[in-house]
Amino acid sequence: MALKRRKNRVASPPCPLSECMAFLGGAWTSHVIWYLADGPRRFSELRSDIPRVSAKMLTRRLRELEALGIVTRNVVPSSPPSVEYALSAMGREFLPVIRAIVEMGFRLKARREENAGETGGSEPLSPRDAASAGRGESPPAG
Repeated sequence: MALKRRKNRVASPPCPLSECMAFLGGAWTSHVIWYLADGPRRFSELRSDIPRVSAKMLTRRLRELEALGIVTRNVVPSSPPSVEYALSAMGREFLPVIRAIVEMGFRLKARREENAGETGGSEPLSPRDAASAGRGESPPAG
């Protein structure tokens, strides 16, 4: 006897949810937002913060984030000229979301280690410690 298919009672996600998740899932987006959380950073600083990103990809992502109003670009009059990137007001609105994702990543990692029965090594940072560590902690790879 075939099982009766139950109707889903959860409403379909609204279009803005899908759009926001697609935005956050973009290559290196969450990393850029994470590393700009404590203040402006120059391109070379961001490159060293995110060593796996190529210069071309970082440039592309910063331009896209600037066009969306998430990141601001400020040319600093110095010799040689320097450019600093910072989060806009809208960009700062993403910080609680990114921090929540990082917290969940630590929980998932701890659960995976528990399930695998790993006992040696150092314990992962608690989500609170990770949030307070600021720039020293990397967000989950993605």
